Amino acid sequence: MTQEHLANIKLGEPEETLSMNPKKFMLWLAIVSITMMFAGWTSGYLVRKAEGRWHEFELPQIFWYSTIILFISSISMIFAVRAAKKNKFSTLKTAISITFVFGLVFLITQVIGFSDLIENQLYFAGSDVAASWIYVLVGLHGLHVFSGLVVLLVSLVSSFKFTTESKNLTRIQLCATYWHFLDILWLYLFFFLYFNR
Repeated sequence: MTQEHLANIKLGEPEETLSMNPKKFMLWLAIVSITMMFAGWTSGYLVRKAEGRWHEFELPQIFWYSTIILFISSISMIFAVRAAKKNKFSTLKTAISITFVFGLVFLITQVIGFSDLIENQLYFAGSDVAASWIYVLVGLHGLHVFSGLVVLLVSLVSSFKFTTESKNLTRIQLCATYWHFLDILWLYLFFFLYFNR
C-alpha cells in the first residue's frame, strides 16, 4: 500500500473505484447476451444435425463475397476511429461512409444468398430442416447488422456535425466495437455453417 492509500484509510476518505462508462457496460452486456444466444442456436444446429435426416448442400457462393465485404467494412471502421482521434474530419466522414455502404452491400448479398437457396428449392418453412437453420442463423445475424447500420448512421450524422472528435470519442468507439463484433460473429457463423452444413 502507498502512503497516500494509507492516509485515505485513516481519514476515512473513499477509495477510488474502477468504473466503466455506463454505455460501454451496456454494449458489452449486449455483446455477451448476443454471443450466448448464437452459441445456443449453433449448439441446437449440431444437435439437430446429429439426429439424422439432414440434407447437406453447398452454401451460396455469394456468402464468400459477403464475408470479404464485411471484413473490409471493419477495416474502414478502424480508419474512422483513428481519424476521430486525430480530428481528421474529412477522413472520418469518408471512412464511416465507406463502412455504412459496405454494410448495406453485405445485407444485399445476404438477400441474394437467400434467393439462391430458393432457386435450389430450399425454403425457410419447407421440409428441409437444414435449410431452415441456415435462414434462421443468417437472418438473425442480418437483423443485428441492420441495427449496426442504424448505429453507424447516427455516428455518420455526428461526424458531419463535427461532434465526433478527439475529446468526444465514446460514440465512435461504441459503434466500432459493435461493428467489429458483428464482423467476428459473421466469420464464426460462416465457417461454422461451411464446415457443418
